[in-house]
Amino acid sequence: MDVTASTDVLVLGGGLAGLTVALQLRQQHPDLAITVVERRAHPLREAAHKVGESTVEIGAHYLADVLGLRDHLDEAQIRKFGFRFFFSDGRSDIDRCTELGVSQLLPTPSWQIDRGRFENFLGERARAAGIEFLDGAVVRALDMGEDGARHAISVEHAGTTRRFDARWVVDASGRAGLLKRRFGLARENAHNANAVWWRVDGTVDPNEWSDDPAWLARCTPPDRWRSTNHMCGPGYWFWLIPLASGAHSLGIVCDADMHPLETMNTHAKAMDWLRLHQPRVAASLERDQHALQDFLFLRHFSYDCTQVFSVDRWAITGEAGLFLDPFYSPGSDFIAIANTYICDLIAKDRAGESFAAYAEIYQQMYFSFYANTLTLYQDQYPLFGDAQVMPVKVIWDYTYYWSLLAPLFFAGRLTDMATIGRLRPVFSRASALNMAMQPLLRAWGECNLREDAPPPSRLLDQARIDWFHALNGALGQSPALDADAFVNTLDANVERMRVLAAEILARARDSHADIGSDDLAALVEGAGGPVLLAPHWYGEPVAEHA
Repeated sequence: MDVTASTDVLVLGGGLAGLTVALQLRQQHPDLAITVVERRAHPLREAAHKVGESTVEIGAHYLADVLGLRDHLDEAQIRKFGFRFFFSDGRSDIDRCTELGVSQLLPTPSWQIDRGRFENFLGERARAAGIEFLDGAVVRALDMGEDGARHAISVEHAGTTRRFDARWVVDASGRAGLLKRRFGLARENAHNANAVWWRVDGTVDPNEWSDDPAWLARCTPPDRWRSTNHMCGPGYWFWLIPLASGAHSLGIVCDADMHPLETMNTHAKAMDWLRLHQPRVAASLERDQHALQDFLFLRHFSYDCTQVFSVDRWAITGEAGLFLDPFYSPGSDFIAIANTYICDLIAKDRAGESFAAYAEIYQQMYFSFYANTLTLYQDQYPLFGDAQVMPVKVIWDYTYYWSLLAPLFFAGRLTDMATIGRLRPVFSRASALNMAMQPLLRAWGECNLREDAPPPSRLLDQARIDWFHALNGALGQSPALDADAFVNTLDANVERMRVLAAEILARARDSHADIGSDDLAALVEGAGGPVLLAPHWYGEPVAEHA
């Protein structure tokens, strides 16, 4: 039995990306006909086996404030206690390793997301908002229109083939990449990394790894378990993310050359790998209460796409287009950014405006955000175990993120072309600084490999860096700034980046005089200001601090 239906927007994929773009469209256009088709049947089981359980500031703000889902996040998910890093390769004495994290919550919230629970909630919310949500549906054919013609999409659902006549098609199909395959848009990048991940019953609490009162007292309250905990070593990191359903998400992410996937592509192999690289974590996971729920691996998970927005009224969001790396949890950020651009293009089309130029500009900006963020990962995994350099890199990377892209999104100025035009030289200066900083950090780590000094035991507390704490808090104040104040704020942020870059360069050359960084030196010439990071951030031996 065949049925033909008409819709304004057909969303292919009803996961996080697809349901959120549908809800955002519904907020902006109460009369818009929106249909979402999702392959998996709802309700999903909780702790669904999906990547993207940890949110950071842009994605968290999008979910909580743009979409208005804060009540659900506060009541049904877990407020995240920031990122936390332990430089603990091969060690069981976690309380004697360098720890990087916060001792108290920073002002701008983020959450750990149980994807099964969350996507069930989003599906119910979509249906309540009048969005047609077809779960257990399979896309069978894509007849994409050109030059203003409508699209014809065949979907099999509940024993019926439904042929949708759609003005817009949004691909949110995840790694299936329906439109990317249809148009041959796949593009590789130069980041060769693999991942394996699994879920276990129960909560894995790092506080159980030590009975040292001083170590336990570093965090008040002692909520290390609520962090996205990273166990770091050369060429890899291991994540621990708690889920509100009572499960814990675990994963190994690694440089493909340094840690071949074949050494960890089964649960038994992954546990053997952990016993070697993170023995304290392995011992915790061998307890009876942490029964295995599932296991999956991905080879070469990072990829690119040649086009995401089209004048022919189709668009791609989420992993259906591109994906960077789970480190720093940028997945929901890029969903938020893509969805915002897509909604603006559809709004312009509905208003009868020509949107072709905007589709090109938004795509250029989206790809620029992707390329600049990729530099944080590409060829950087070898230094992930460096307890001196990696904490400095984390501070730099956060500063870059909170100084520019995050405030741009929080202020609602992602599509404000007048302000974007004024900010172009500011973004160019910041990008140049970052492009010069990442090779310096990599070279510093390579120089450290020639030495055999044991890493110090210390807590590096991000919450105690006053300007860093304030930079995070300022994100929530961005919407209140007029255009002039906003531009001036971001300009000041980039100047602080320049001061920080000068300080990092000087510290690196104090450690290794032969580190060459002429490009960075030229960019920071004349930079002056207060010392931004205390000596212990650069690995200088100091007494244990509060």
